[in-house]
Amino acid sequence: MTPQERDQLIDALLDGDLSEADFLRLEAELHVDPAARRAYYARQKLHLMLHAASRSGVTPFATPKATSLRRPSFTATRAFALAASLAALLSISALFWQSSRSPEPAAETTASGFGVVSSQVDAVWDRPLAEGALVPAGRVHLTSGAAQLELFSGVNIVIEGESEFELLSAMEMTVHQGKVRARVPEPAIGFRLRTPAGEVVDLGTEFGVSVSEGAAEVQVLDGKVEWHPPHSPKQFLTEGQSIWQTANNAPLPTSPTTYLGIEELGKRRIESLNARLQSALGEQQKLNRDPRVLIHYTMDAQASENRRLNNHAGETLDGAIVAAAATTDRFGRPDSALDFSPTGSRVRLQVPDDHGSLTFLAWVKINSLDRRFNSLFLTDGHDLGEPHWQIMEDGRLFFSVKRFDIGTSSHPDKHIFLSPPVWTPEQSGQWIMLATVYDLERGEVAHYLNGQPVSRETIPAEYRVETVRIGAASLCNWSEPAYRKDPEFVVRNLNGSLDEFALLSAALTDSEIAQLYENGKP
Repeated sequence: MTPQERDQLIDALLDGDLSEADFLRLEAELHVDPAARRAYYARQKLHLMLHAASRSGVTPFATPKATSLRRPSFTATRAFALAASLAALLSISALFWQSSRSPEPAAETTASGFGVVSSQVDAVWDRPLAEGALVPAGRVHLTSGAAQLELFSGVNIVIEGESEFELLSAMEMTVHQGKVRARVPEPAIGFRLRTPAGEVVDLGTEFGVSVSEGAAEVQVLDGKVEWHPPHSPKQFLTEGQSIWQTANNAPLPTSPTTYLGIEELGKRRIESLNARLQSALGEQQKLNRDPRVLIHYTMDAQASENRRLNNHAGETLDGAIVAAAATTDRFGRPDSALDFSPTGSRVRLQVPDDHGSLTFLAWVKINSLDRRFNSLFLTDGHDLGEPHWQIMEDGRLFFSVKRFDIGTSSHPDKHIFLSPPVWTPEQSGQWIMLATVYDLERGEVAHYLNGQPVSRETIPAEYRVETVRIGAASLCNWSEPAYRKDPEFVVRNLNGSLDEFALLSAALTDSEIAQLYENGKP
């Protein structure tokens, strides 16, 4: 991007005329080029000063016929005129600086939902819902399997089989079809569960509800509930009592239904995780034997104790753990993953030689994206031919290979390949698999979330390299060159955990990445 083109984009941004595509180009330029940031700051300063001038009545241009001052368009031509009249605007600079010292408070992060999926076994949903996911608004369809929901009121819900339901609030739920068991603590007494045949009002209890073809069974497992059939007086049901009723108030005799409880669901979940773990271990062994694999780290209790990650793909290139703490992995095993939330946390490694195409793959659990750049894999500093893989504060994957030294080319030093957001605050605490493929043969970069491609971008001709080099690098943080003596450092550690990491000297295909996810997911 030339300086003239850059300035035109900045002007269009300040005028509110910038397209989304050009916005992304400008944003990437501002990330990597200090000169671009200085130019943006200067134009933004003039923009604010002129706006302040129009409000205060100071006229920076000779406009004898004008009766009022309108804020001019910030085209490149106007920018030179503004520079010429900067002296006339100095009288209002104090106003500009006063307003700049009092920014509007930042809006708090928000999310949407009344509860979370806390546990599930073989659950198949009509939309992706992982453990830890917020339950979305509207009707939700569980096709098969079982799941536990924890509502923000404290109510625990176990849903099994084919079911369709809707959370109306943390204290109210509608079941259109299926079997539901609710455990209600004291703070949530009064919880309501609606069915086509009536509604249950909790009085501090545990109860089950089965809904099919407009009829509902209510069974009290502990405590007491109110049953409100349509157009009829309410009834009280206590422990051991049940009722089966249609929407037209016709009671139907039936033997009580058996409902899946939290404890039994927990046992099934452990069995399911163990089966999934065996599948993942088999996939890891296959990966270790793949000659394309440069590095394959799995975190385990021994690694956290001796502060060393063994490279299962070879006898060298082990990693050194720094400050990261042992935590639970994606299969629930203690001390089998690493938590990088402490400042300074990282895994140090060295990757020699030059390479062509690369594939980066990691199982991560992100708590929050606290920094502008959140590291996944970064080389020390950023020399020519070195890759950087990280996730932006807005959840977009970032990948680049440095092509030029700053100041030696009219182009920025690197081209940044950004994905759409792959992480939002609603996904906090969920294990996800991220991957990025740098394919020199096809001339493209592809980003992946949970085995599926989310973006592809052609590598511009001027940014193609013959080989990529890595050298000293860090997982989940950034280290500047080792000879640096200044104790201050940029904070880029990932606020989250890493369970598995692989680096391959080849471009994996879509099907290969999908298989790695399917065979490795919890």
